[in-house]
Amino acid sequence: MPAPRSRPAAVLVLVSALAALGLGPAAGPAAAATVPVGAGSYSDTRPAGTSGPTTNTGTPVTPKVTPAAQGKPVPTNDWWSSLAFQRYGDNPYSTPMYGHPLTYQAVAGGLEIGYPTSPAVVGDGRQYEFAHKRDLTLGLTGLNAPDTKADAWSDWTVTPYWSDGARTLRTTIGHGLPFVYAKGTGGDARITTAEPPAVFADQGNVLGITVAGHHYALFAPTGTDWTVSGSTVTAGLGGKDYFSVAVLPSTDALATYRKYAYSFVTGSTVNWSYDAGTVRATYALTTEAKEGTERGTLQALYRHQWLHTTDPLTPYTYVSPRGTMKVREAASFTTAQRAAATLPALPGAGVDAARLRGYLNEVANSSDPFSGAVDTYWTGKALGKLAQLVPLADQIGEGAIRDKLLGLIKGRLQDWFTAGGANEFSYDQSWKTLTGYPASYGSDTELNDHHFHYGYYVYAAAIVAQYDPAWAADSAWGSMVRTLVRDTANPSRTDGAFPFLRGFDVYAGHSWASGHQGFAAGNNQESSSESTNLSAALVLWGSATGDTQLRDLGTYLLTTEGEAVAQYWFDADQQVFPASFQHDTVGMVWGSGAAYSTWWTANPEEIHGINVLPVTGGSLQLGGHKDAVRRNIAEMERENGGPAVEWRDILWEFQSLADPGAAKAKWDAGNAGYTPEAGESKAHTYHWLTALDTLGAPDASVTGSLPTSAVFLKGTTRTYVAHNHGTTARTVTFSDGKSLSVPARSTATGTGTGGTEPDPDPEPSTGNTFQLRTGGALTTATGGTAGSDTIASAQGTNHDGTPDRALVYEARNVNGTLRSGGSTAFRLQVDAGATVGLGQQARVSYDLTGDGTFDRTETYQYFATDPVTGWEEYAQGRGLKSATGALGDLRGGTVRLEVWSAIGNGDSRLQTGTDRSVLVIPYD
Repeated sequence: MPAPRSRPAAVLVLVSALAALGLGPAAGPAAAATVPVGAGSYSDTRPAGTSGPTTNTGTPVTPKVTPAAQGKPVPTNDWWSSLAFQRYGDNPYSTPMYGHPLTYQAVAGGLEIGYPTSPAVVGDGRQYEFAHKRDLTLGLTGLNAPDTKADAWSDWTVTPYWSDGARTLRTTIGHGLPFVYAKGTGGDARITTAEPPAVFADQGNVLGITVAGHHYALFAPTGTDWTVSGSTVTAGLGGKDYFSVAVLPSTDALATYRKYAYSFVTGSTVNWSYDAGTVRATYALTTEAKEGTERGTLQALYRHQWLHTTDPLTPYTYVSPRGTMKVREAASFTTAQRAAATLPALPGAGVDAARLRGYLNEVANSSDPFSGAVDTYWTGKALGKLAQLVPLADQIGEGAIRDKLLGLIKGRLQDWFTAGGANEFSYDQSWKTLTGYPASYGSDTELNDHHFHYGYYVYAAAIVAQYDPAWAADSAWGSMVRTLVRDTANPSRTDGAFPFLRGFDVYAGHSWASGHQGFAAGNNQESSSESTNLSAALVLWGSATGDTQLRDLGTYLLTTEGEAVAQYWFDADQQVFPASFQHDTVGMVWGSGAAYSTWWTANPEEIHGINVLPVTGGSLQLGGHKDAVRRNIAEMERENGGPAVEWRDILWEFQSLADPGAAKAKWDAGNAGYTPEAGESKAHTYHWLTALDTLGAPDASVTGSLPTSAVFLKGTTRTYVAHNHGTTARTVTFSDGKSLSVPARSTATGTGTGGTEPDPDPEPSTGNTFQLRTGGALTTATGGTAGSDTIASAQGTNHDGTPDRALVYEARNVNGTLRSGGSTAFRLQVDAGATVGLGQQARVSYDLTGDGTFDRTETYQYFATDPVTGWEEYAQGRGLKSATGALGDLRGGTVRLEVWSAIGNGDSRLQTGTDRSVLVIPYD
């Protein structure tokens, strides 16, 4: 975690480039002190008098890995990084690691395992934590290792390694894994418990025990037996080298968990895609059958994951600092989300050009536009401030101001992108990282915050690329930008020079700031918004340079982290923070919990603002949960004793994402006598607040077919905005059927053509008849334009009763009183074309309170379509196949319709946008 700082930190990202093409360091040592990269260069030697990674006492350290992992890029800034980064010289094992639901700590005798289920609120009520507390230690008889090393790792799993010369132990642990998988030699399996265990099941090689109120299952090879003696449980391995331990959600789950006890997880991989406004991600585990043939497994999904999957889940759940985790019985699952919007800038709606010109000149003509910045962080913030203003100058025809700002940005970037001066980037061969000097906040000695700092550089470079593509060419300065991206957000798992997605934890759904993770509370992240700034920068850089791989990576990161921030920093659904924690937001998320604090101040304005800045066209996703924004601002003003004073611009801009008129009124009343936050300017704040006051708040319920598009809603009027970085005109389509023609290298704004009439959202739905809209919405609005969605083929497999790649339509924040004797009804227009043997199936689910748990689920018999082209009507009269739970009144609830192919080997269609395809719920 970063050291205390006087102000926030920043973020960066971009895609990998091949060393063979001259776009960054190769896997081996650099051949010269200065390594040319396009028109720029970096150094392979740190500047005199500076440091790389060290212990807390200043002793240089190298990665603590086994010979099998030597030379591989270590993913620092992870949930388990203390295994490889020995920050504290007296601890050669690890600090607590929070995998969730389990917690771990490496010690001389093996791996401590805990399952914290009771939160503590500490620090005068400002922090909640599910701190690691040992329930048991997994090891081998006699094991007393001098250290623990990282032996292997994948996207969210890691294998710690112990050896004392006579015995070796490897364990595989990870996010969402209820199992710990162990391989050992030289001793028997040994489990030591924090207190004498209570045995609830003894099946020889399978033992069920309860420790501190938590239920565990111990699995030894078939033919062996566990022996309990006080607080020590042992089993000979019978000539084998494997055993496993699982935390059980209940004692009656033992049989299910036994089925997968010998299906050892060997790796984890996420794959993502972006398509026409939707981000999909598949999280998959690879396994090895140690006994039998079972290759499946169990994994626990975080809230931000299970909210966005239609894959079936078991009834099993776990407690975690991120709220309830739900268990999936399979080796993979897929999430689908509406893509987060990103724009180079808001359109200049309602802006007075003369007034904006005056504000722009204040910055452009400043005697020191960089405010004395010399290190990577503060230089980055200054670059970001200037970059935000370039499109604004262009909007009002001020080419001279625009070009002056671009010249300032280029000059400072080129200065940093050239080795040998007062500032430069230096590559560390041992740690496979690029560090900027002068460094700050431990970006050198602790490898902190690279994504924060470098994100500003990539963002600024993306704005330059939008106006000067030649500058961004790989042969010019673009290859240095790509090298920074490889350091912070490398999408390649085979790049020998940088780790895969260094700071971003794909399973946790967000980044981590500390390079070493050397804290009792695990890793942490304070400024989540500087992390998403990097993701937005990737979207813009990829779009400006034609790199769709990088653009789509940025969209995946921004969309995923946006939802994680909403749930874990802002508690958007009020289902994550413990009831005993009396805050509506946190400044920092830790592995063990979260804190209403920052590293440098207890000032409420900065606690709330640190997860907002910098405010850019990549911040629009913060407006996806407007009630959370309102609660956040209200708490800040309560804690502050009134409206913001220091960071008023940041917090006005944040409020405008939910209530633009109220935020603009605050600007109108107080814009004369304040000093902008260091990364802000009056020009940008005035433009932002005026534009949203004119257009309305961002509307996340509608997405465009291009990542650089957004929708705004004021009253019942939607405004559609898109930026086209390409060299030819294109038409951007939106999920409500509207479209927008966008000229080359331009931003277009309008009310759209075609599609449906807009309806207010996310205000509570009224009425009980919902149309289906392409893009996944259920709406009570009428007058839509007919369209259709494709129902994916069942691929010859029987999915009767179980959704598979289903179309999902939802209405949220629904209020209604259950009609006595009422029942669900629907009529859905479906068509199989000329394909024989298809059957479409529907499931309707009701989450009565919007807490993410569906209280009532109804699955209907499938409808066998005929092989004649034309719409057929599938209705509830086909009959109910199964139902669980009971209906009740809806209070801010969610209604979901899923439609999929139950049988057959071909795609079919589902009509949308008309009153012939509707869901009718039994509510008044």
